[in-house]
Amino acid sequence: MNSPIGVFDSGYGGLTILRQMRQMLPQYDYLYLGDNARAPYGSHSFEIIYRYTLQAVAELFDRGCPLVILACNTASAKALRTIQQNDLPQLDATRRVLGVIRPTVEAVGSLSHTRHVGVLATAGTINSGSYEMELRKLWPDMTVTGQACPMWVPLVENYEFDSPGADYFVQKRIEGILRRDPEIDTLILGCTHYPLLMDKILKYTPPGVRIVPQGEYVAASLRSYLTRHADMQARLSQHGTCRYLTTENAEKFAESASLFMREAVTAEQCRL
Repeated sequence: MNSPIGVFDSGYGGLTILRQMRQMLPQYDYLYLGDNARAPYGSHSFEIIYRYTLQAVAELFDRGCPLVILACNTASAKALRTIQQNDLPQLDATRRVLGVIRPTVEAVGSLSHTRHVGVLATAGTINSGSYEMELRKLWPDMTVTGQACPMWVPLVENYEFDSPGADYFVQKRIEGILRRDPEIDTLILGCTHYPLLMDKILKYTPPGVRIVPQGEYVAASLRSYLTRHADMQARLSQHGTCRYLTTENAEKFAESASLFMREAVTAEQCRL
């Protein structure tokens, strides 16, 4: 029986999480679903994001996934808790849905020395307050500053992440957040698209300020989760395969996904 790990994102950014998972845990099967036809999620209301995310989770469950990772900060911020508490018991209480915010927050505690942390993310994630809430829950001594970066996702999705025009928007947001709190020594990239802007981000980040992309921390958290939950690990098929679904045109998705995954990708279209 084919029981892959489901990985969901509103678009392409979650592929940066998937790539790290496959590097760290290559033995498992993965099924990626990108809701590219309705992306980006960041500007939508709580209700819409929750409804879209629940549809995607149900689709991945229907395709045999016992475990689904919401590799999307907006979905993790606005839909994860409700799905876990209200919907999972009705859909299938034996399955699990996990997000990307908690693993990132857990890692930050040992990274920041000044205890001043910045979060760079979409407006939806910043407005939800999820990072601030989770950081203060785990690390009450931390000062958290959020900065919305509205142009960063369009830069990535329009292949402009390496262009001179990207410099302006990256520099503006990094200087802006560090001006608001000069004591920040750790910047969380709270959007899965942002690693593709890493060269620009590093260019405008002062020495001594650590950048925290999510992929490696989410992958390490998944490895730890499966070690602690042998029952879930036993339910996952292990053939080292990876399939891709998109609500957009499959060829268009495959072209962009290949850029994120750094390998040739084929995809199939699905409806939610």
